[in-house]
Amino acid sequence: MAYDDVLANRIRELLAHETVTEKGMFGGLAFLIGGHMAVAASGRGGLMVRVPPDDTEALLAREHVEPMIMAGRETRGWLRVADEGVATTRRLQSWVTRGVEYAKGLPPK
Repeated sequence: MAYDDVLANRIRELLAHETVTEKGMFGGLAFLIGGHMAVAASGRGGLMVRVPPDDTEALLAREHVEPMIMAGRETRGWLRVADEGVATTRRLQSWVTRGVEYAKGLPPK
């Protein structure tokens, strides 16, 4: 499944004031800040978002959020948010901001 172009454009609009690199990754379109992925329009639908690893458990309690599974195991610090969880601009903005703030706090690549 290809990523959702509409979601990608919504993310672009929210990141218009940031210095962002777009890169095809994991079948989706990732948005990188300082070389670090902040969020992505997932090839499986919805949004992938990078969060502080220590926040993972608390954020998983939210509606429409599930862990990111890679190579058969849960990856702390990465979440999948279903389409319903990013259906409004306010909801999407919340996740995009969370991912961008975390990525900005990492050392540049």
